[in-house]
Amino acid sequence: MNKTERSRRRKWSIIIAPIILLLVTYFGLVYGSVPITLKEIGQVLTSDADPRYETIIMNLRMPRVIIGLLVGACLAASGALLQGVMRNPLADPGIIGVSAGGGLAAVITMVVLPQLGYMLPIAAFLGASITCLLIYLSAWDKGTSPIKIVLAGVAINALLGAVTNGLMVVYSDRVQSVLPWLAGGLNGRSWSHLSFMAPYAIVGLLLCFLAIKPANVLLLGDDSAQLLGQKVQIQRFLLIILAALLAGAAVSVAGLIGFVGLVVPHAVRLIIGDDYRFLLPLSIVGGASLVVLADTFARTWFDPIELPVGILLACLGAPFFLYLLRKKGAIR
Repeated sequence: MNKTERSRRRKWSIIIAPIILLLVTYFGLVYGSVPITLKEIGQVLTSDADPRYETIIMNLRMPRVIIGLLVGACLAASGALLQGVMRNPLADPGIIGVSAGGGLAAVITMVVLPQLGYMLPIAAFLGASITCLLIYLSAWDKGTSPIKIVLAGVAINALLGAVTNGLMVVYSDRVQSVLPWLAGGLNGRSWSHLSFMAPYAIVGLLLCFLAIKPANVLLLGDDSAQLLGQKVQIQRFLLIILAALLAGAAVSVAGLIGFVGLVVPHAVRLIIGDDYRFLLPLSIVGGASLVVLADTFARTWFDPIELPVGILLACLGAPFFLYLLRKKGAIR
């Protein structure tokens, strides 16, 4: 892709991405088991609506759509940062142990200490964050490198996954309560869930704009970055912590939704290139759009059964990702 073509794609992406986001948000609000028109949404917002529609929009769909937007944005931003830090376009939040750490904390809360079920979001967030720090410390040996972090993440993910499975076997009579969370979904999410995750998500997303410059510098490689006077180890650590904050905020309310942090940044990169000035904002918008769109399909296609959005994303996303890689010549 030459410079002119890349510039043209970036301009069109900046125009089209917000339009898609608005359409997807509208789609998420109006479609469901009870279809609602744009006029009825306007009446709800002006307090002149049927109480039934007001309940559906304000108590069910509105918080769910907003949470979906934040979850998708956080997961995509986390994946984009990790792919830059590790210089690996196939990295995602699971590499740093967020999925395994958050999953283990959730299982402990739900099946071992069910009386503390109200603390599930906090437990998942803390589990993800602590696991991230553990992986970074495990990879430290007078400094770290992308390959060390990846290897430490794989090892600790395997260990935490084994512990999680062991607990589910030991407490098999309580497993049913944890399965929907492990599958990843937005069913039953309300304003209380949004009030918990929003501060972490908003702060993390705002910090992403400060991460653009160091992320671009790290793409040059450690030696080149150091020659430019950059403190590589500190920048890498701070970017990984930011990625953990973003992914932990998403995991804490939506469960283990995969694929978003992997495919969205990579797909955006194939379209507009590696420059984080464009890659990070467009990944945020793309991740938000993808999760809300997938969640809307998940709760309408299989009505009256609601499929967890994590399952739908995995089933539809993995084949699409392989097709995308084939088409772009990324797989030989």
